[in-house]
Amino acid sequence: MASAIAEYFQVEKDQDYKVLTGTLVSPDFTNRLSRACVAELTREIERLAVATEPLSLILTGNSKFFSTGADLNEISQLSGPEAYEFALLGQRLMNAVDNYPAPVIAAINGYCMGGGLDLAIACDYRICSPNAIFGHRGAALGIMTGWGGTQRLPRLIGKPRAMQMFLAAERVHADRALRIGLVDLVAADPLEAAKLWIASDSIAPQRTAPVS
Repeated sequence: MASAIAEYFQVEKDQDYKVLTGTLVSPDFTNRLSRACVAELTREIERLAVATEPLSLILTGNSKFFSTGADLNEISQLSGPEAYEFALLGQRLMNAVDNYPAPVIAAINGYCMGGGLDLAIACDYRICSPNAIFGHRGAALGIMTGWGGTQRLPRLIGKPRAMQMFLAAERVHADRALRIGLVDLVAADPLEAAKLWIASDSIAPQRTAPVS
């Protein structure tokens, strides 16, 4: 099954594993989360969530980028009301992932930054490759995420580590991400590992309250 929305998010059903794979795509391969991208991702995930029998969902990117986060060039042009609406749009996407009725796994290669990290931590589980790099660089740019990451990240790795990532714009590589609990597994092929994990029936959703 391929998604009708192919510009930003391509969805395929794996018949062998009975799982959906949603791949972030963009012309420059960085998978920036523009307003148009976030809107389409949200609509597609909400559509998948109300299927007759929702399947487990794997979110992934390409070999170098899961997502670099929000499009900063676009953000810089937004008015105050437009920026507020974009924050609400991003929150709706993260809550759509958080509330998805089956397990959601982020399969991460390369850079997972800013809003991309918000997306990953809205998932139930995260599997990354050894080349994965995580970070929230907003503090270095004078901005802060409005998509729920400031609440979800402390819940996941604890307040002190989360504060270090937010305030110092620290980059965390795969090995440390595993040690601090940011990811659940490091694997050479995160997508294949995610499919095998789902097929093993050894996972169950780990829900948190929706973040407003």
